[in-house]
Amino acid sequence: MRSLQTAVLAPAPIESPEAVTGTEPASPPRISDEVSVGHLRAFVTVLVLAHHAVLAYHPFAPQTPPASLVTEPRWWQAFPVVDSERWGGFGLFVGFNDVFFMALMFFLSGLFVWASLERQGSGTFLRHRALRLGLPFVVAAAVVAPLAYYPAYLQTGAPSGIAGFWQQWSALGTWPAGPAWFLWVLLAFDAVAAGLYLLWPHWGHVLGRASSGARRRPILFFGLLVAVSAVAYLPMALAFNPFAWASFGPFFFQTSRLLHYAVYFLAGAAVGAYGLQRGLLAPDGALARRWPLWLTASWIAFSLIVAIMIMASSPALAGSRSLEIVGGLLFALSCAASSFAALAFFGRFARKSHPVLDSLRKNAYGMYLIHYAFVSWLQYLLLKAPLSGLAKGGVVVVGTLLLSWAATAALRRIPAVARVI
Repeated sequence: MRSLQTAVLAPAPIESPEAVTGTEPASPPRISDEVSVGHLRAFVTVLVLAHHAVLAYHPFAPQTPPASLVTEPRWWQAFPVVDSERWGGFGLFVGFNDVFFMALMFFLSGLFVWASLERQGSGTFLRHRALRLGLPFVVAAAVVAPLAYYPAYLQTGAPSGIAGFWQQWSALGTWPAGPAWFLWVLLAFDAVAAGLYLLWPHWGHVLGRASSGARRRPILFFGLLVAVSAVAYLPMALAFNPFAWASFGPFFFQTSRLLHYAVYFLAGAAVGAYGLQRGLLAPDGALARRWPLWLTASWIAFSLIVAIMIMASSPALAGSRSLEIVGGLLFALSCAASSFAALAFFGRFARKSHPVLDSLRKNAYGMYLIHYAFVSWLQYLLLKAPLSGLAKGGVVVVGTLLLSWAATAALRRIPAVARVI
C-alpha cells in the first residue's frame, strides 16, 4: 500500500553524474566512474518513467475515476488517470521501485556535493543549485503539472475547458507539483549541506573517514546505513503513518521518509568525500565483485516485505503495532539492499560508453522533468482501447520514454535550456 501514496510523486536523474547536484568532483574521476554513475542515474530515470506509466493499470488503483478534484485529492494526485484494465504484475513492479529508487536518487545526488562545496564555496554552490534545481522546479510545477493533471479533470465528467479546470484546481488550497517534489527537497538538502560547510568546514572529511572501509567491507557500511535509516524512518512512520504526505503550496514531501532520504543524501556525500576510486564504488572493490550476492539479497528482502503486507491484510492482524515495527525495519533493510544491488551491478558492468546509453544519460534530467504530462495523456487516450492492462502499460511505457527523450533532446538544442538541463 505504501506504493500507492508514493507512486506519483517520484523524482529522477540527469545528464552526468554531477548534473543532479550541479557539482563536479574536486579532482576529475576516471571516465569509468563518471559513466557508471551516469548510467545508473539514467536507469533510475527510466524506472521512474515506467513506474508512473503503469499506475493507471495498478491492481490497487481506484476502481472508478474520482468524482471531483476537490473531494478526492488523495487519489487523483497519485492516479491522474485510472483504467478499468489492470495487471497484477504491475503491483509488484511499483512496490519494488517504491521501496528504494528515491532513496538511491538522493544517495547519487550526494556523491559530488562535498567536492563541489570545497571547490565553489557555499555561496556559489547554492546559486548554482538554485539554477539547476529551483528554476526547473518552478517550470515543472507551473506548466508540466497542470498539463499532466488535466486528464484527471476530464475523467470527472465535467465540461472540458480551461476555465472549469482552473476553478477546481485553484480551489484545492495547494498546488500539486507531481514528481517535481524531488527537486525542492534536494535543493533544501543542498542548502543544509552548504550551511554546515559554513559552520563546520570539515564535516565532509569526517563523514568520508566513516566510509573509508567500505571498499573492502561494504557489509559494514551497509549495516550502518540500515541502522541509521531505520532510526530515522521508523519513529516518523509510526507517528505519521507511512502513507502521509505534507504540503504547503507546491511543496510536497512524504512525511515519514524525509529524514530517511536525508540519511541517504549524507551517505552519498560521505562516499563521494572519501573518493569514488578508493571507496564503496571502487571498480575493484568488494561491492562490485560480489554483485550476485547483493542482487539476491535485494530480492529476499523485498520478498519479506511482501510477506509482511500479506500478513497485515489479515483481519486478525490489522492494526498490529508489532507488525508495523517489523514492516518498518524490513523497509529500511530492503531499501539498502536494493540500492547496494544497483550500485554493485552498475559498478561492475556499466563502465563503458555507448552512443544510445550516453544520449539517455545526457537527456535523463529533462525526461524526468517533462515525462508526467506524456504519461497521463497517453493513459487517457488509451482508456477506450481494446487492450489488456499489460498491453496498455507497455504502450505507455514505450511511448513516454520515446516522447520524453525526443522532446528533451529538442529542448536541449536551445542554449539557455541546455545550460540548465
